[in-house]
Amino acid sequence: MSKINLLPWREARRKELQNQFVAILFFVALCAGAVWFAIHYYHVQLIDLENYRISYIEKKIEEVDKKIEEIQALEKEKERLLARMRAIEQLQGNRPLIVRLFDEMVTSLPEGVSVTKIAQKGTQITIDGLAQSNARVSSFMRQLESSKWLTNPNLKVIQESDAAGKDKSINSFTLTFKQVIPKVEADDA
Repeated sequence: MSKINLLPWREARRKELQNQFVAILFFVALCAGAVWFAIHYYHVQLIDLENYRISYIEKKIEEVDKKIEEIQALEKEKERLLARMRAIEQLQGNRPLIVRLFDEMVTSLPEGVSVTKIAQKGTQITIDGLAQSNARVSSFMRQLESSKWLTNPNLKVIQESDAAGKDKSINSFTLTFKQVIPKVEADDA
């Protein structure tokens, strides 16, 4: 006899295929979820790594900024010290000039002329003094002109006055001249 299947095999097959479809769909969804989670985790790790790098770079930038501020403070201190050194060197260099100025003035000062006031502004020197005659003032000016340390004597004022009831007259004068500051080679000569 032939076997006849009277059971609803199509419905069972459909139900079996539907169960397989749901299982495959669940498996694919589970795989998609796992892939999405893996990609998301990977991107979170990349973001964390970049945030760490950014914080590291910001920390190093702060350190470099502090070092730059220290360097700028040191540069200002260096400029201040250099300015002080230049001022000290200039004062040290000018110290012999003051001595030379007074030495030249003493050697240039003729008899009968006295100095009452000396003022110096840079290389310009102004002298107030008393002289027994105009000739002595002009002699003083010639002596200043012949000096290699003093130059350009210029008589500003000369006034004649009687010396407290004496027969002699005294001339008060104001004279300006310049001090020559020789170069380093001139000091050696």
